[in-house]
Amino acid sequence: MTLSYIAEILKSDFKGVDIEITGINTLKDANSHEISFVSNSKYVKDIENSKAAAIILSESLVEHLPKACLPLVVDNSYLSMAILSKYFAPPIEDDSLPKALIGEGSKISPKAEIANGAKIGKNCTILSHVYIGANAIIGDNTIIYPSVTIYRDCKIGSDCIIHANTAIGSDGFGFATNSLGQHTKIYQNGNVVIEDDVEIGSNVSVDRAVFGTTLIKKGVRIDNLVQIGHNCEIGEYSVFVAQSGSAGSTKLGRNVVVGGQAAFAGHLEIAPFSTFAARSGVTHNIKESGKTFSGFPLMDHKQWLKLQVKIARLLK
Repeated sequence: MTLSYIAEILKSDFKGVDIEITGINTLKDANSHEISFVSNSKYVKDIENSKAAAIILSESLVEHLPKACLPLVVDNSYLSMAILSKYFAPPIEDDSLPKALIGEGSKISPKAEIANGAKIGKNCTILSHVYIGANAIIGDNTIIYPSVTIYRDCKIGSDCIIHANTAIGSDGFGFATNSLGQHTKIYQNGNVVIEDDVEIGSNVSVDRAVFGTTLIKKGVRIDNLVQIGHNCEIGEYSVFVAQSGSAGSTKLGRNVVVGGQAAFAGHLEIAPFSTFAARSGVTHNIKESGKTFSGFPLMDHKQWLKLQVKIARLLK
């Protein structure tokens, strides 16, 4: 849609050359045909380096815009982005897409549903009540057990196993709240990519990205009842035990082990080869590799064990 029409939707004054906008993206990833937004002054450097055609922002941040970038000034940029996200949401299913392609040797249950535009690799097994959405891609030799849902645009690698009732690509938990406390949905227009040799247990939710990709890298093992939030990145060969999870935009290095009911806050970076004991609560970045942590507040595992001994002695 045109930039002038976007300005009309957001009730923002528009001055400049009217151009066609193809989507919304982050400040870092937006190109010259996309629009972005900024809701926090800590991202000033990202504004200055952005290649976006236009940025939704407050009046106080306009001075930081690059010369080639047009401002769309609003009172609440986060809420404006949420409103605009609906206009760029693709159709859930698209009858104009070609029929699904099924690779040689794949066995598809007659009770499974494969949407137009989907591609299934060779020697896959797709069992009953599986739904594979528009433009989803499944690699070779992958097994998908009953009642798994794979939403539109998601990509599953080769040699993967996904167990019953798991949802790949459901919407991330995103909304903007206005001054009256009313919530506006942020449409999640990214996808999920699962690389090769990944096994995912039953009743797992892996949320699609707001923009870009939620990424599960090669060799990851995810137990039952795990939640992976939008825009997360799970490093190679990492392990999530049952009832653990991560809030959005947290990035784990390779071979991270996450114990049962342990959880990560959002927007964190976790060093590779870190281990988190059951019920750990991670609220800050982990920069040093190879350490083991426990508890909440989080601490070194040996220190946590000593603390439990002292507490036990106090109770005697």
